[in-house]
Amino acid sequence: MYARATMFEARPGSIDDGIAYCRDEVLPMIRDIDGCIGLSMMVDRTTGRCIATSAWETEEAMRASNEKLATVRERAGEILGATPEVEEWEIGGLHRDHRTAEGACTRVSWMDGEPGQSDRMIEVFRGVMPTLDSWDGFCSASLMINRSTGGAVITTTYDSQEALEASRPMADQTRAKAAEDSGSRISAVQEFELAIAHLRVPELI
Repeated sequence: MYARATMFEARPGSIDDGIAYCRDEVLPMIRDIDGCIGLSMMVDRTTGRCIATSAWETEEAMRASNEKLATVRERAGEILGATPEVEEWEIGGLHRDHRTAEGACTRVSWMDGEPGQSDRMIEVFRGVMPTLDSWDGFCSASLMINRSTGGAVITTTYDSQEALEASRPMADQTRAKAAEDSGSRISAVQEFELAIAHLRVPELI
């Protein structure tokens, strides 16, 4: 499984229009592309950062869709007032305790590692799932990896903003331990509103 993440640093006041475009126009279109298994969109209304992520059954399907989606990215950039930045990832793991509902929020952790350590990161990710499952309001977690750079992105999703905030102390400890165990460095952490949640990635743990 693979994913393409497109990031925007949106101008103030444009985020709702961007969500509407992705929900009403992009999502119906992308579902009809061979190999696509869904779309999500996260937004931070304070900073303006928005991340739209599409998931794909194979790397070939993801690459084949690129030309068709280039126009979509350009239009989203016009609406949001931002230049899209695209990253492609392998989905190294996904665990879902239950599906999200309206009001769900996410925490995204970017980690830098060494090439060749991605399998170690996958094992560490699998090892922390029982801990995350025990937290109130935890919905799901995913791991995206770049084997050539050693980079990784971990996204955890919660039922509500309140559950996200309550998890922060435990998440800080768990993240630091995961970075140590995987030989990685935490480069950034950011929290988002989960505006669109239509990924159909199966359990990968």
